[in-house]
Formats: sequence, C-alpha cells, structure tokens
Amino acid sequence: MERTVGTTVRGLRGPIINQGDNLEEMIVETVLNASKSEGFAIDDQDVITVTESIVARAQGNYASIDDIAADVKGKFGDDTVGIIFPILSRNRFSICLRGMARGLKKVVLMLSYPSDEVGNHLVDIDELDEKGINPWTDVLTEAQFREHFGYKKHTFTGVDYIEYYKSLIEAEGATCEVIFSNNAKTILDYTKNILTCDIHTRFRTKRILENNGAEKVYAMSDILTSSNNGSGYNADYGLLGSNKSTENSIKLFPNNCQPLVDGIQNKMKELTGKNVEVMVYGDGAFKDPVGQIWELADPVVSPAYTSGLEGTPNEVKLKYLADNNFADLRGAELKEAISDYIKNKDEDLVGAMEAQGTTPRRLTDLIGSLSDLTSGSGDKGTPFVYIKGYFDNYTK
Repeated sequence: MERTVGTTVRGLRGPIINQGDNLEEMIVETVLNASKSEGFAIDDQDVITVTESIVARAQGNYASIDDIAADVKGKFGDDTVGIIFPILSRNRFSICLRGMARGLKKVVLMLSYPSDEVGNHLVDIDELDEKGINPWTDVLTEAQFREHFGYKKHTFTGVDYIEYYKSLIEAEGATCEVIFSNNAKTILDYTKNILTCDIHTRFRTKRILENNGAEKVYAMSDILTSSNNGSGYNADYGLLGSNKSTENSIKLFPNNCQPLVDGIQNKMKELTGKNVEVMVYGDGAFKDPVGQIWELADPVVSPAYTSGLEGTPNEVKLKYLADNNFADLRGAELKEAISDYIKNKDEDLVGAMEAQGTTPRRLTDLIGSLSDLTSGSGDKGTPFVYIKGYFDNYTK
C-alpha cells in the first residue's frame, strides 16, 4: 500500500520527574511502552526529544534568591548597579530580579522600548510614531514615559511591568530609578557598574559598555556559573534559561546534557537495533503574531543533541519543480519526474533555485520548535516527544 502519511509527532506522557531520577531509563521505558500501546514502530532516524525542564529537575539544578543575591553582592559590593535590558517575564525574570535587588543597595533599571528583546511590548510602536518619539535615540525617564503613554498592561498577562519590576526591587530593600533606552551607553550616565540581562545580544552589549568606560560589566550568564554553598548553577549560561520554581527559587538551565542524549541513543540501539536521534530542547524559536513575542528566552534551543541532528535541511521545493522544471507534466508522470529529481538531488543545495523558500534554519532549531509546540508549557504532561518521518521525503 502506498504511504499516505509523512512526519508524525507524538507527545509522550511520562512520570513526574524528581531530583535523582534515572532519566535515561525512564525515557527509554516511556518510548518503548508508547510504541507498544500506540502501535508505532521504532525506526532508524526517528527522533526522541526531551524538554530541558525535566533534565534540570532530575539534576536538582535549583537556586534560591539568596544564592543569586550572594553572587551579585560579591561582584558589585555596595555600588549602584544598572540592571539593563531585562525581558518582561514573571516566570523568566522576576525571581532573578529579586535576587539581584537583594544583593544591591541602589538599582537603575533600564528597559528597552517599545518591547524587550523577545517581543514583549511596553507600548505599541504606533504610539511612538504618534508621539514623535524615536526609540533608537530618545531616552525617557519614568515620569516622561508615564506622561506620554500612561499605565500599560501586557496583552496576555495583564501586568504593568514597569510598576511590577520597580516594586520587586524596592521590596528587597534597594532603591530604584527607572529609565528607558535602547542604547547600552545610556546607562553609563548613571553608573559605571552594569548587570546586562539581555540574552542573544549580551556579547555585543558587554563589548559596547567595556569599550566606553564601564568599570564592572557582568551578564546574567556570569551569575551562578558555579555553585554557591551547594546551590545549582550553569557553567555555560549562569542564570540564562532559568525560570521560576517557587516564590523564592529558580530552576536553572540543565548542565552537561550530552551524556544523557548519547545514553538514550545507545540504549535504544541496544534494545531495538535502531539508530534514533535524541535531543534536549528548551524554547522553540518562533514568533506569536498577536502578542508579538519571539519565544526564544532560552540561550539556545538545544543544549545537547546526537550527531545526526547536526546541520540544516537539504530539501527542494516541490511546487517550484512542478511550476518550472516539470510544468508540462501531470499526474503519475509528474510524480515520477519529481521523485527522480529528489533521488538525484545534490548533497548541498545552498543557493540553488529549487531550494528557495525552504526553511533556512538548523535542524535542532526546527525540531525544537516542533517539540515545544507539541509539549506545550502547561498541563499536557508530555515532556518527551517522539517524531517519525522527519527526515523522509516525497520518495519514501
């Protein structure tokens, strides 16, 4: 019978993961049980993905507000500190901000506008146009922002993040001044000691500050890169990729995930004889058209993956072939011509007309986004995702 289904994606329900659990064993068992109960085969090049959250849970990679405060205090002492370019997130940043503020005496909080780095808006860009404000050149005080735009609540969360972040800082005993600018150098008019909280632009921000007279510059990726009295940490990313665990603690991005993905791959090979690919995924990389949020608040989509997931897709566009190369063909003849073309396509299609319009992203970013959308971030209870047929094409 001719195959009529291409890629299939299944969110697999697993047990609640706790610190110390044997994650490799639990994931393999979950996949094999699902295969039996749902009637799908394990094949070469199938993909198992695992959300980073449960990896960190199994590792016990947690830290408290006091752990963050101690690290920040040790780096800045009693200096006035500029906390700049944070994302607007109760889950991602509020606990981190409380820890930072607890370790400091005075904070100058500099927010980018009209939105943060990942698309959470403080104000609609059309309102900037109406007011004649240029976000690339104009610096606003809190009073000026309120005069122009009043009190704005986030589309989905209903939170006024200016008021919220300021209240968190002051509740920890630090004084707080809020300014708005998209130019990192602005903060140097207020203090030479900066904790930059942007994610994907952090290296550029640090470079700009260090080249323009800053005295102490740290990024979130420099905080809790080692354990503080037994706390969790992340040697590569520090606080980046962390999110709220309790009202007084965070779960950090997991450490050293490569042994886990390699172990799952090896175990699956041993038990099934098939070579599956495995990756740990965090946030996908996609943008919400209504809330304007670019989802990627983690430092990377995948902190670890098996070697078969390296690289980018090498695909041709079927509609291009049908409209151009084989425009005179129809039906079975067209199908055969396109199938033959795919079977004989070049191993590297970069720049080829036939590949234009295919998604120019890394495999791990594509599969991570697919997995993130499948598992969701709520109560679906599917922290593992099983993907079949991702590497298939029209001929298979």
